[in-house]
Parts: sequence; C-alpha cells; structure tokens
Amino acid sequence: MTKTIFEIGLNGRSGDYVPASDVPAEGLDLPIERTGPIGLPSVGEQDLVRHYVELAAKNYHIDKGMYPLGSCTMKYNPLMNEEVAGLEGFTGLHPAQDAGDVQGALRLMHELERDLCEITGMSAFTLQPVAGAHGELTGMMIARDWFRDRGETDRRTVIVPDSAHGTNPASVVSCGFVPKVLASDERGMVEPAALRGAVGDDTAVLMLTLPNTLGIFERDIAAIVGIVHDAGGLVYMDGANMNALLGIVQPGAIGIDIMHLNLHKTFSTPHGGGGPGSGPVGVRGHLADFLPVPRVVEEKGRFRLSGESSKTIGCVHRWNGNFNVLVKAWAYIRRLGGRGLREASENAIINANYLMKLVSRHYRVTYPGPCMHEFVASGAGLKPHGVKTLDVAKRLLDYGLHAPTVYFPLIVEEALMIEPVETEKREALDGFAAAMEAIAREAAENPDLLHDAPVTTPVRRLDEAGAARNPDLCWSGECAGD
Repeated sequence: MTKTIFEIGLNGRSGDYVPASDVPAEGLDLPIERTGPIGLPSVGEQDLVRHYVELAAKNYHIDKGMYPLGSCTMKYNPLMNEEVAGLEGFTGLHPAQDAGDVQGALRLMHELERDLCEITGMSAFTLQPVAGAHGELTGMMIARDWFRDRGETDRRTVIVPDSAHGTNPASVVSCGFVPKVLASDERGMVEPAALRGAVGDDTAVLMLTLPNTLGIFERDIAAIVGIVHDAGGLVYMDGANMNALLGIVQPGAIGIDIMHLNLHKTFSTPHGGGGPGSGPVGVRGHLADFLPVPRVVEEKGRFRLSGESSKTIGCVHRWNGNFNVLVKAWAYIRRLGGRGLREASENAIINANYLMKLVSRHYRVTYPGPCMHEFVASGAGLKPHGVKTLDVAKRLLDYGLHAPTVYFPLIVEEALMIEPVETEKREALDGFAAAMEAIAREAAENPDLLHDAPVTTPVRRLDEAGAARNPDLCWSGECAGD
C-alpha cells in the first residue's frame, strides 16, 4: 500500500518556489482566520511528482484497457476534441461577454443545436442541462407546463416501464407527477396491449428509455406512440442510449415529443469522475415555446442570445450549460459526419451482439435479443456454487479488466450489464469473453477464489456499503516533516 502524501514528508523538504511577497500584508479580521500552521506535509517537488505518478499508474483508465460498463462514458474519446476544447479562444471566454465579442462561440452552439435536430428529427433543442438526469428534469418541466397551458392539470400520471433508467421516476416525482410502473413482457419490451390498459384520462407522459436498459429496441414503438397520443399524452424518450441509433432512427420521425441526449455519452465528451456532462433536451414543434431561455438565434449572419418566449419554463442552468462539453460534441459530430456517426452506432451494435454470443455460452442472457449497444447477462447460474454476480465483478479486476455494471436493471436476477462500445477491437472483446469464461470455470472448481477476489489489486475487497454510508476521507494523523 502506498504511503499517503502526509506520511512521506522530511524536515526541510519543500517544493515552494513562490517568491516572497513584496506588498504589505493585510489582515482579514475574520473570526475564523487561521492563526497556526496549516499542517501540510513537507515534500519536495520530485517526491511530490513521483507520489502522484505512482498513484496514477495504479488507476484503471481507458488507455489501459476496455470498460465493459458502457459509454457512460468510458470509451475512446479522440484527443483532438480535447485540444479543440482547450483552444484559448474558447477557454479565455467569459460567459458574460457581449454577444458581439463571442460570435464564434454562439455560432458553435447554434450549429450544434441544428446538428442535434438533424440527427434526432426534433425541431429545437436547449443546450442548458448539464447532465442526463438534469435533461430528464427539464423535459418533465416542459411537459408539466405544456399541460398547465392547456388547462389539463389533472394529467399527473407518468408511465415508466420497468426497463427504464433508474433516474426516470425521480425526475417524474420532482416535477409533481406520479410515476406508474409498467412491467415488461417476456421479450423485455413494452407490450402494446398492457400499455393500452395502463393509459387513461390522467396520463400525462410515457417516459421510455430507447433502446431500453436491456439493450433492446422497442419493436412496437409505432403502436406505443400511437396509444399514448390517442390518450392525450406525450411521449418522452430517455435518449441516453442514442449511441445505438445514430443515423438509423430519428426519434422525432417516429413521434417522440420530448427527448434528452447525453452528449457526454453519445458524442465523445468524457465525464468520468462525475463531470462535467451535458444533457440537451429536444422537442417537436408544438413544445418549442416551452424550452428554457436564453437560446441562440441567428439574424442576418449574426448570433445573439434571446430570452423572447412567453411560455418558457425559464433558465435551468446559467451560462448556457457546460460550454466546454458542447465544443467537444461539436468537434466529434463535425469530424465523423453523417456516415461516420451511423458507422459508430453500427459498430456498437455489432460489438455488443458479438460479445453477447460469446458470454452467453457461460452466463444466462434472459433477453437474448438481438441486442443494440448493450446486453444484460446473469450470474444466477453460479448460485449453486455459492458465487454471486458481485464475486464475478471483483474477480474481473484480477484479470486486469474493469467490472461491468452489476445488479441493474433490477428486472434481471444477478444482472451483469455489459456494453463494449463501438471503438473496442475484436481482440479486446475476445479477451473479455475469455476472462468471463475462466471465472465461470473457477466458480465451479474453486468458489473461494472468487469470494476473496480481488487479490492482485492495490486494495482488496472493500466494505462497499460501509464506505458509501460512513465515508472517512479526512487525514487524522500527524504530517511528517517540519
């Protein structure tokens, strides 16, 4: 185990090259002003750099190997996009600058909105939401105000299939709606007859994840949309899985009324570690007036921010969302073009089905597809050996691989959600499948090996529930050195 930075200091060591101040000191006269040493370790620059390089080398990242947990967003993200987003012309902007000074940035946002409209078939987008769940919330706010504007305040029910993303019901409740869970059928899909029995005069929205969390495209989507529209409701599409549909399906063309995209998932804008993300929301024409403001408008080749909308839900995030993420998404779309985007989705589908075929030889796949960009295997078949899905995930770490998403979706027992993404090569997929096969064999022959896993990582198996509920993140010892 590597020592902490607090334990490696030595007397007299320092990496402090800041020159002495040549201006008079000014006291702040605050009751909380520090009066004693701050307690930082005495560490020289070289020791400091080596310490963090060592820690970084222990970390698993996309430059080391594949992430089978999908494009959220541990996939290859072209470094060129980072360079574009890092251009001084972008990073040197202030969000409150006059529109006349930032025409390039406004043009980029305007073009990105047009691109997203063309890709999805929606009429207009807001770029403000800064995460997928934030997009869900924004979309539900638009639906809420649309029904209020029509005087249909009794429509409070939002139907959410049990194969939807877990954040959907929370977004529904946050906007004053009431979620109503709809069970999937034996195919893992929404059954039109069941949906027809669930809708009514109180139905506001069907909130559909497409493809759903089983990696399955709703084959009856035309009938599903028709049933909801006939009942007077709206259809919301959770578009977090849009990376399976680029150039193949336009949600607006099949009647989706509102949708959000995860730019940080579909369009190469990594948000590992918690951010920043971006969850633009698109709507069809009848809902465009309800989008957040301000929005970028073009007038005679010039761009400006407009807040002109009497029905807008208002602003959901200042300064036009996470602009840096928008730049990366714009660069990705422009570089790939329409044909390249479609190829990205096709490769995601091919990779997922190829890997599903290999993994299904040793793990049950309850809903075998064909799948889209991901599939859900089950570790339930290992239960007779006393092995759980969590043990499989931990053992994968010993094979030098990252674990997939586990225990989600909830409708699959001992779920292993596996999404290989479009950029992984066949050799990487074969390697992952071989590790899964070996683990299944180990489960039968030596289950304790899995119970103890991981055994080769810097940190062994943790008390995950305890770490999440009672985190201890503060150094409580003494700093080494003076």
